[in-house]
Amino acid sequence: MKITAQHLKTIMPKCNTDQWLNPLNQAMTQFEINTSSRIAAFLAQVAHESAETTVLSENLNYSALRLTQVWPHRFSTLAVAQNYAKNPEKLANFVYAGRGGNGNKASGDGWCYRGRGLFQLTTKDNYRFVGQALALPLVDKPDLLLSPEVAALTAAQFWQRLGLNVLADHQMGDNDEKDFEKISIKINGGKVGLVERKKYWQLAKKTLN
Repeated sequence: MKITAQHLKTIMPKCNTDQWLNPLNQAMTQFEINTSSRIAAFLAQVAHESAETTVLSENLNYSALRLTQVWPHRFSTLAVAQNYAKNPEKLANFVYAGRGGNGNKASGDGWCYRGRGLFQLTTKDNYRFVGQALALPLVDKPDLLLSPEVAALTAAQFWQRLGLNVLADHQMGDNDEKDFEKISIKINGGKVGLVERKKYWQLAKKTLN
């Protein structure tokens, strides 16, 4: 199954279908996201994670107060947070230093390998792993993830690798809503935005069926 421009525009009104229709169809076909139930679940997660394909780079432009809320263990006071407020590059190099193959703060790896793509690929090790899997030079050219073609491919590859096609399948005796919650947790690491994700999912199912 492939989606049409009308499908995509109905599910994600903000999406530029001229840019995204073919990349999404090609990526979903390649990674077996090829039934209405799989596509609906996948597009629902894409819609939430990327603000309907309009945001492909992590927003790190936080106020001091917001930093104490997002990273309370790293920014225990407003005074500490103020040093990184409204400074995305400095913040990324601090919070992502020494993680996932990144070097120290001075290396610049935190900023270089900040979240990009439809599902926010983050850290040097993940860029390397996915780049090797797709034969793409993501470590040397991380901004490739800002293109619809590569963003769609990396999201679909991640989806299949986590076994989310099986979770998205409707099977006798399973609980589709619980399965969708499991998908959301695997994508996000928690249940952030679950209500919105479910709204997109219901809309996608209705549109594709």
